[in-house]
Amino acid sequence: MQSAAAPATGDGDIHALLQDGAHTQAFARLLERYETKVYRLCCALMRDRTQAQDVAQESLVRIWKALPGYDGRASLSTWIYAITRNRCLTAIGRRRDFAPIEDEHLEAEADAPQEPDDTRALLRGLVDTLPERYRRVLTLFYYDDRSVSEVADMLSMPEGTVKTLLFRARALLAEQLKRRGLFDARAWLGASS
Repeated sequence: MQSAAAPATGDGDIHALLQDGAHTQAFARLLERYETKVYRLCCALMRDRTQAQDVAQESLVRIWKALPGYDGRASLSTWIYAITRNRCLTAIGRRRDFAPIEDEHLEAEADAPQEPDDTRALLRGLVDTLPERYRRVLTLFYYDDRSVSEVADMLSMPEGTVKTLLFRARALLAEQLKRRGLFDARAWLGASS
């Protein structure tokens, strides 16, 4: 089962190293491939770069310790994201001073005049204002280029729920863009309306 899953995931080299007992080399390759992705997931879930760095480090230590027991039942990326997600959720649960951001605050922040040089920065800023359940799904699907089924596995939810959350998140983003007069593609291309 392990070798069948390895080529499909693109992590065949890591699987081979693990089968040979070369855990240090396997972890080094894993770091090259996934360290940035682990950090980005932590940033998306934690919404605080300093805390995200701490949780990313904790996640990588957890992955290192658990790597010899990785059995290949899930793809390596799904396994890594599950560990990282769980570390993030644990850290969020430990926050004593964590107060949810009120929707009115999000709307006020989203309506603030912005003139970014880069449309990607604007879009990323709008994604960051979304409620967490939408932001997580959008981040994994669009920014980490995951399929609906991979997102469902990573977040432990049915595929239908992922599709619904993506639909609702896109609708919220479209509304934000309309409010700014940027829903028309010409605005993004620099043409006059």
